[in-house]
Amino acid sequence: EIMARSKVFFDITLNDRPLGRVVFELYDDVVKKTAENFRALCTGEKGKGGSGKPLHYKGSVFHRVIPGFMLQGGDFTRGNGTGGESIYGEKFADENFSEKHTISGLLSMANAGPNTNGSQFFITTVPCSWLDGKHVVFGRVIEGMEVVKKVESQGSQSGKTNGVIKISDCGQC
Repeated sequence: EIMARSKVFFDITLNDRPLGRVVFELYDDVVKKTAENFRALCTGEKGKGGSGKPLHYKGSVFHRVIPGFMLQGGDFTRGNGTGGESIYGEKFADENFSEKHTISGLLSMANAGPNTNGSQFFITTVPCSWLDGKHVVFGRVIEGMEVVKKVESQGSQSGKTNGVIKISDCGQC
C-alpha cells in the first residue's frame, strides 16, 4: 500500500508584503529521514536546537536566489548560508540520490559536500542534472509555482536578493 505523502506550505513575503503560498509534497516514501527533517522544520514541533534557536523555518529568509537556477533558504540560525541545523543534530548523511533534478519546482538539500545536510534547501527553477548524485531531492512544488517565479525574479546572478524574502509562516497541510 502506498503511504500518503506529507504536504507542507510556506507563506512568503517580500519586504513584509505577501507574495503568496507555496505547497510542497514531500517524498516520505523515497527519502523518509530527509523529508521528515523538512516537515518538522516547517511545523517547528521539535522546539529549540543545539544553536539555541527554534528548529523552525518561520521567519527565515531566502538568502540566495539565482534566476534561471534556484532559490535557496533554510538557514534559520544565521540567515546568510553559513548556518542552519537539522532535527537530528547539526548535520546528517545523504540518504540516497534516487530522485533526480529533472524538472523545475523540485525541493533538494543544499550542502557543503557529502553528508553535510542540515536545514538549508533549494527549489529548482530549471532542470539541474549536474546536481544529481550530489544533492538529495526530497519533494516538489504542487501549488504556488507562480510564487516561486515571483521570488526568482527578485534574485541576481550573484545570488543577492532585491529586498528581504521571508518565510512569514509555514506548517503542515
